[in-house]
Parts: sequence; C-alpha cells; structure tokens
Amino acid sequence: MADHCSPTFDQLASALGFSCQEAGGLVEIRNPLALENWTLPVLELTVVLGSVLALVVAIVRMRRMGDPTNLVLWFGATAYLFIIEPPLYFPAAFGIEDHVDTMFAHNVFTVEFLWGRLPLYIIAIYPLMATMAFEIVRTLGVLRRYGVLAGAVCVGFVHHAFYEIFDHLGPQLRWWEWSTENPINQPLFDSVPLPSVVVFAALWPMSLAFCVQFFVGRHVDEGRRFSGPELVWRTVVIGVLASLGTFILPLPATVFGMGSITARAVLYAAELLVVTVVAIWILVRQWMRLRGEKDGPTYTNHFVQRYGVVYLSVMALLWATALPDYFGAVDGVTDNGDPVGNLWYTLACFAVAVLCVVATFTVPRRNTAGSDIASAEAPATTGP
Repeated sequence: MADHCSPTFDQLASALGFSCQEAGGLVEIRNPLALENWTLPVLELTVVLGSVLALVVAIVRMRRMGDPTNLVLWFGATAYLFIIEPPLYFPAAFGIEDHVDTMFAHNVFTVEFLWGRLPLYIIAIYPLMATMAFEIVRTLGVLRRYGVLAGAVCVGFVHHAFYEIFDHLGPQLRWWEWSTENPINQPLFDSVPLPSVVVFAALWPMSLAFCVQFFVGRHVDEGRRFSGPELVWRTVVIGVLASLGTFILPLPATVFGMGSITARAVLYAAELLVVTVVAIWILVRQWMRLRGEKDGPTYTNHFVQRYGVVYLSVMALLWATALPDYFGAVDGVTDNGDPVGNLWYTLACFAVAVLCVVATFTVPRRNTAGSDIASAEAPATTGP
C-alpha cells in the first residue's frame, strides 16, 4: 500500500511516530503496552467495551421486546462510517485526490485496519456515541412527544457534548493529527477544525437519528414488528441517507462560505447555535414536564445511564492528566509539540453531558420486575 501513502498522510504519520510505508496490512494487532502513550489503550478499551455492550443490549432488547431500534441505530452508524471514512483515507483510490487531500491521520492502536488508517476504536465509537445520545433523548421522552425532527436535533446536541470532550483532547494526546493546511479543515477552533465541531459532532448524529426514528423508531412506538429483510434494507438506507444528510445539512456554510474562511466560520457557528438553542429549550421543557409527573411510565436504558458515567469519568481522568502540559503550552502548543484544544469549551460540554445523564436518573421510571437488563429493556410508552 506504499502507493497509497500520499505525501500528506506520510507527513502526518511521521508526526505521530509511525511510518506510512510500514503500517501493517488489512488487519494488524500491536502490543497495547507499546503504543505512543498509556492513554491510547485506555481510550481504546473504554470505547470498544462500551460499543460491544451497546450491541449486546440492543440484541437483548430486540429478542425480548421485539424492538430493533437500538440495533438498527448501531448498525446504521457503522454503515455510515464505512460510507464516509474510506474515501477520506484513500482519496486517490476513489478518484477524488484533486478535490480532497488527506484531512487527518489516526495514530496506531492495538487493533488496526486498512494499513494504519482505521483503528478498531474508531469503528466502535460511531455506534457507541450514537447510542448514548439517542437513548438519553429517548429516555427523556423527546422523540415521542416532539416528533422525529425535534428529537433528532436534541440527539445531535447531546452527541456534540459527549463528542467534543473527546475531540478537543485527541490532538494533544496524539490520538490523531489534523492536516492544518487542508482548506477543508478551516477554520480551526484551537486544535480542532470547526467543521468537525459542527458536522461530525452535531449534524451527522442528527441526520442518523432522524433516519432511524423515521424508518424504524416511530413505527416500533406504534407497535409495528419488522421482519429480518425489512430491517436489513432499512438499515442500509439509513446509513446512505444519513451520509447524504451530512452533506446537505452543512450546505449553508459549505456554499456561502466557499470564498471566505470568516464567512464559513460564522455560518458553521450559526448552525450550531440554532441546534443548541432549540435542543436546550426542548430538553429542559421536557425534563420539567416529566419531573412534574408522579409516576409517569418512561423508557429507561440503564446501560446508557451507567456507561455514560463511565465514559465521562474516564474522559475526566484523561483530561486531568493532560492539564499540566495544557497549562504549560505556549501559543497553543505543548513542550512536546502537540496542539491543545479549548478547555473552556470542553468544560461547557462536560457540564451539558453530565446534566443530560443526571436528568435521566431524575425522571420517573417504570416499575419493572426482574433483572437490571430487563428493566433497561422496558418498552417506551407515551406519557400523559
């Protein structure tokens, strides 16, 4: 695969400490104790374990309750990944090298695919993050009360909070390296491209949630059962349409900001502001309504509640260990030459994520007998 080692990727790989020409093969396994630093295997374990557990819970729910929504969400997010990411890794192989240069390079982790381009944890993080955001919003009853579009906006907002905690830390800890010269990555928000902050943190999960709820979730809420073939084609369609949504939703910034980085930044920020204002208003209003109920029957996903706590705790630990180098950085770069993210924005995202998880513990729950998994799989019902 040396012919696919573009100069940009080769430069980024060298900055991360590995060689593009020598980066494994289709699949490669490394010693987790010999990675760039100890935070890589910790991140990898947290994300992969969470994603596997999310898949298990989704399968259990479908088998016990006949609700495939979480399973379709999981595989829909994975389908989206395999539609979006390979062209970004190998633009020449897809014939788009004249339009899209390499945007970033992941560091090498314990399990790697595609010649050092795709770590296993990246495959896992798409469905994990999507599941946590979707299920928090579902637990609060937003999707059923406010509809598909409003619910999807809230999912995008919650996902953004969880994702940006991770997004602003990665470059400093060498989880990946952005190509700062690539015009597609402009403008930068400290060490993170603003398109990543808006498109990949908020708009793609919004698009995915809309498709999942439109094609499957709302029908399940009405009591419909799907056959296996129906779920397969709907999952494929969800992955494709969610990818198109990722292209369509940021069009105002993409088109009208084409000739000006400043205009692009303003338009991206405006889109994120709209999502934020709408989502906060709906989430707070819905939480207050549920808090006013004495024993309202609500959907609860205990896995997401508990793993949300685990994820936030691990990220808090990783951020805490990174703070000495962060505060010692000069002009946004640490002594090791690594760019730092925005701490204040991250703290705001931490606050939102923590409040969202806490909110799911403070709304009335259905009294369900049996194990914790059975309780987590209680079906959603409409509140009064």
